[in-house]
Amino acid sequence: MGTKEQRSTFVDMVKKACEFGKRLRELGVRPYGVVRIDSASSPTDWAKDPAGNTKLIAQTFREACDVAAGYGEKLAAEGEICWGGMHSWKTMLETLEAVDRPNMGFQADMAHTMLYLLGYNRPEDRILPVGYDWKDRSVLEDGLKKITKALRPYTFDFHVAQNDGTVFGSGSHDKTGRHCQATDPNGKLDVPHDAGYWLRDESGTLTKAFKHICWDGCMFPNAVMTTQQTWNDVLATMIKVRQQHGWYQA
Repeated sequence: MGTKEQRSTFVDMVKKACEFGKRLRELGVRPYGVVRIDSASSPTDWAKDPAGNTKLIAQTFREACDVAAGYGEKLAAEGEICWGGMHSWKTMLETLEAVDRPNMGFQADMAHTMLYLLGYNRPEDRILPVGYDWKDRSVLEDGLKKITKALRPYTFDFHVAQNDGTVFGSGSHDKTGRHCQATDPNGKLDVPHDAGYWLRDESGTLTKAFKHICWDGCMFPNAVMTTQQTWNDVLATMIKVRQQHGWYQA
């Protein structure tokens, strides 16, 4: 959404990332993966001209897609509420539809996408009612079904994560997702169960849209990251997801 020069720099950075990705593939250490991108713009700036800015983001993303295609790479738009044009499930869908490139998709992080239900940076797209009682799982599940139905067809990168329903903001970021630990008692998601809304289609069939999944736990302090129990809990959660929704390739 910036100047022509700034948008050109964005595309150039994608090109550099693709060059690294290609080299890592050639070395055999990266047989699979995507290049993650975002709009590098805030919801506030986007809201000054929603239609025009979505068009501009889509144009920039298409240019990046054309560059990435030359390296055999796919681009995944990070579904996080701090990025303009990507800050609600509806604006994200509109941006993806506007880009309309086969190598452009969506990165679904369970912690971030859950916040789409709450409409923090775009209240008009909120799905869960104000004052929602988190004990009523049926309402949450209906909401998850709605956003995954819309965005799952574009999803080819998936992060398992937990969220307690709160947000964090600092510096130039608007409200953004706050991950919590896998076993946090305040976590709102039934992680193994709710992962299935992204990993399975509406009939319950595994989509197999990606070859691997990962855990996302950004914004934790170093003390948490260097504690062995953190990783024991993460691995245990990932194993539960695999047990419910995994498959083995021959």
